[in-house]
Amino acid sequence: MQAPGGPDEDTSGNFKHGGWSVGYWDDFMGKVMGEQMGNPYDLLLGRKTYEIFAAYWPKAKDNPGADGLNNARKYVVSRTLRKLDWNNSTLVTGNIPEEIRKLKRGDGHELQVHGSSNLIQTLLKHDLVDEFRLKIYPVTVGHGKRLFGDGTMPASFKLLESKTSTTGVVVATYRRDGEIKTGSFDSGNRA
Repeated sequence: MQAPGGPDEDTSGNFKHGGWSVGYWDDFMGKVMGEQMGNPYDLLLGRKTYEIFAAYWPKAKDNPGADGLNNARKYVVSRTLRKLDWNNSTLVTGNIPEEIRKLKRGDGHELQVHGSSNLIQTLLKHDLVDEFRLKIYPVTVGHGKRLFGDGTMPASFKLLESKTSTTGVVVATYRRDGEIKTGSFDSGNRA
């Protein structure tokens, strides 16, 4: 999931394949993103994604997604930032899992996370993900940041919807569906 949007987006760990998703964008993907961001929402972002978004979206007035992103309430998880310049941004500090639980219990809009690979690891570790809207691209990039890293809590999800773009991107929506279910194919009859 590292650096899908450009070569210099995130080069940490000597990652050299930034921008790997760009060639897969089509009208279908634009429609999917429009649908997913078409209703009011709040954003939960890690520091790096916040900095990338805050540098781009306030200036991207002609982009169809700009108004939604610029007007959304943004909750930014960071240990280093002290000041947030993008409008409607609030710094989240302290006990991050508990602060996120409070946000989820609140009466705000749907809480969406975009990018934010380090933050997602915290969410997965503390069972704070209710739904995934995954875009699975027909490409491998070797090393880089992983969506399901070490510390991901075992959990089951239910597929709600899946579609495929003209460029082969599978768009799948999964909702949390209880504990992981295990079993065995071993019938006990070995020849």
